[in-house]
Amino acid sequence: MNWLHLVSYFFGGIFLANAVPHFVSATMGQPFQSPFARPPGQGLSSSTVNVLWGFFNAVIGYMLVLRIGHFDVRSTSNVLVLAVGALLISLQSARHFGQFHGGNTPEG
Repeated sequence: MNWLHLVSYFFGGIFLANAVPHFVSATMGQPFQSPFARPPGQGLSSSTVNVLWGFFNAVIGYMLVLRIGHFDVRSTSNVLVLAVGALLISLQSARHFGQFHGGNTPEG
């Protein structure tokens, strides 16, 4: 296994996971933060912008996972690296967007 393929799968997991909140918010017709809002990542973008941003992320994720190397869903290393990328961006997104949507509460 080429280590560059694993790096590609890691970033593919990041892009695929990042597509989810943008698509979900957009299909619900709700504005959501995006890099195109003012200020970037804090202001709200329209549902149309989020459809386009989510689609872009999905396409990049697809290309990184399925067009580079030979991603095998039965390969623990392939799936684990993709899942770690998805998990890390999900945790970061939860912390970042939680401050705007009431999801970050002090714990412990």
